[in-house]
Amino acid sequence: MKEYTDSFRKEMVRKLLAPGAPSASSLSRTTGVSEATLSRWLTNARSAASMTKKPKKWTASEKLRVVIEASKLDDAALGELLRREGVHEAMLKQWRADAEAALRDDSPRAQRASQEAKRIKQLQGELHRKERALAEASALLLLKKKVSAIWGDEDDSTPEKSES
Repeated sequence: MKEYTDSFRKEMVRKLLAPGAPSASSLSRTTGVSEATLSRWLTNARSAASMTKKPKKWTASEKLRVVIEASKLDDAALGELLRREGVHEAMLKQWRADAEAALRDDSPRAQRASQEAKRIKQLQGELHRKERALAEASALLLLKKKVSAIWGDEDDSTPEKSES
């Protein structure tokens, strides 16, 4: 069995993964490496890459971009997009459902916003009512001070009513 260097193996895998890559059988004919060996190297490289690759954290705008792109494609092109982006079809369906729910009025977020708006309106009405009551109480206190200043406090010179 022939030994190959790591750099040679990596180069063969790179050729097999490149866009417009030759098939394993045609690369086998040109390099002299058996097709089974090339396929094994490719499988090992893919499994090693999948074990070291961490799942991507998708932002909302990235998810929306993929959903919009996917909506324009037929099945063949959709499969290619999903592979290129590293997205499973189930993820895409969930993202689409999330986007649609966010845009519907009956979504939980829209309902919560509607409830919050009602509560804000209620609190604003209550605040307005309390402000009016405070202004009225303030006016009464001011009026009482003015009356006291004009007429003076009740003192001994004012005759008391008799109880007869």
